[in-house]
Amino acid sequence: MKTTPSVKKQDYHEGVLQKEWYLVDAADQTLGRIATEIAMILQGKHKPTYTPHVDTGDYVVVINAAQIKVSGAKTKNKIYYHHTGFPGGIKQANFEELMAKKPTAAIEKAVKGMLPKNQLYREGIKKLKVYAGAEHPHHSHPLTPLEF
Repeated sequence: MKTTPSVKKQDYHEGVLQKEWYLVDAADQTLGRIATEIAMILQGKHKPTYTPHVDTGDYVVVINAAQIKVSGAKTKNKIYYHHTGFPGGIKQANFEELMAKKPTAAIEKAVKGMLPKNQLYREGIKKLKVYAGAEHPHHSHPLTPLEF
């Protein structure tokens, strides 16, 4: 019986991997389409060194989150829920109200919903930086602009 040699995979861990910083301009972008791309980068699935049990993802800085768009009638019909923790404390707001109160929340909630619910979830969320305007405090990092 003839056996074929297998390729040995490299074991990647935190000290070996380099973390990149990406800049995403959310102005006039569709919420769901940009959130899927951001979630893939946070997980590291865009890299050939992707390993499911290791945090291989990169940092993402999102600017102009207040100018994000949604398709159809979702500005009025898309409902976001949260609970205060008190009895009868469920709160709801539509997309328009949420953007008026906290413009970064829509992108954060969309990306959080697309990340896997496991031990790497918190690490992925820590690498997401969302800002309502064009200003951000991450000028010390080399930011690579991404176009979608």
